Amino acid sequence: MVRPREEGTGSLFPEERLSRGLDQKDPVGEPRADAPLADRVRPRTLDEILGQEEVLGPGRPLRRAIEQDQLRSLILWGPPGSGKTTLAFVIRRLTKAHFEAMSAVLSGVKEVREVLRAAEERRRREGRRTVVFIDEIHRFNKAQQDALLAHVESGDIVLIGATTENPSFEVNAALLSRSRVVVLKPLGGEELVRVLRQALAAPERGLGEWAAEADEGALAFLAGAADGDARTALNVLELAVTTASPGEDGRRHVDLPAMQQAFARKALLYDKGGEEHFNLISALHKSIRNSDADAGLYWLARMLEAGEDPLYVARRLVRFASEDVGMGDPQALVVAMAAQQAVHFIGLPEGALALAELVVYLAAAPKSNALYVAYGEASRDALETRAEPVPLWIRNAPTGLMKDLGYGRGYRYAHDEADGVAGMDCLPGGLAGRRYYRPTDRGREKDVAARLEAARLIRERKKAPPPRG
Repeated sequence: MVRPREEGTGSLFPEERLSRGLDQKDPVGEPRADAPLADRVRPRTLDEILGQEEVLGPGRPLRRAIEQDQLRSLILWGPPGSGKTTLAFVIRRLTKAHFEAMSAVLSGVKEVREVLRAAEERRRREGRRTVVFIDEIHRFNKAQQDALLAHVESGDIVLIGATTENPSFEVNAALLSRSRVVVLKPLGGEELVRVLRQALAAPERGLGEWAAEADEGALAFLAGAADGDARTALNVLELAVTTASPGEDGRRHVDLPAMQQAFARKALLYDKGGEEHFNLISALHKSIRNSDADAGLYWLARMLEAGEDPLYVARRLVRFASEDVGMGDPQALVVAMAAQQAVHFIGLPEGALALAELVVYLAAAPKSNALYVAYGEASRDALETRAEPVPLWIRNAPTGLMKDLGYGRGYRYAHDEADGVAGMDCLPGGLAGRRYYRPTDRGREKDVAARLEAARLIRERKKAPPPRG
């Protein structure tokens, strides 16, 4: 139970960081008495950490390594408030190694070099290991991560990196291969309720001195609204308790409306620059592709209520109209562009309905990716085959010289043909007869397929040599 959503935002104002009761450069230091509740009640032992039994339960390899002080480099991956910094805090209390902690947001190259140089010297002179915890390690660039790699390989440091982002994309492959990735899950509702109850009752580090109590409904609401983020839940609980008026008995009572007011607005788990951003747009795209309008509306709402740019969503849905509906319903692209224009014109919140209408339309539309596949094949041929010249008969001939060279010779004007189709090959010779577009039999595309096949048969017939008498 660690980080609030604001932690790691890279604030330009150091006092915001200091208000948390921790040193700016050390995210796992001992909290001061005036630190926020989430820092004061942070677990101090492995047994106090809730919700991570799969990796920290009795007998688990990671737990044994921590207890035996035989830890190897780790990458802790999990959402905000799942316990990454808390686990580092517990390791710091248990290890005999020297422990250094820093934030990738607040620590520059100079600080990192100083820590690594000191670690090398400490190992050489004292034979003592150094555990280096780096919060938000994904914010280090490649060069910074490479600098860490050399010291991990030499044994100067044991690295513990914490990240909310998928380490497969954000941590150098070489560094990742020398570390164990530990996935921490968001806390469940029951686990969060236990955390909140403990915080209410704790006499010293918690809220016990406030003589506070909270309704079960209020705790259940907060546990659900916090989306598994213990720090968010504890911050809201502290606000609710400290702003509540004492009753006649001197106790502060927090009911459901008071808790809802303290929470103000549900903070959705959403990072527009991170993995969850792409997870949600993927969920929207795939739900509509599967013709599930209800799921599509839900994922749309998740994104918009979290503050996503509605024009980004509109652009993705315009792409969907061409990529996944295509010629199954050519009108889908028209509807998508109309929705995009509506959002651009009126903005949110009203524009959300235009996007909702589009989501339902696209979900109900017949699906075809035949156009997407066709263009992909044509693109590969354009890039990978010999760039053959345009056939002479379909070249433009604006000058006499071009006409003399045969430009336009043999061209047959389709409108002059009785059936509107001329018997010409319009592909280069090496690709003659190539078929890219293979329509499905769904929606409007079935009619499109019939017309194109009829035209193909006419071209073949007209290209055939005249029958002998």
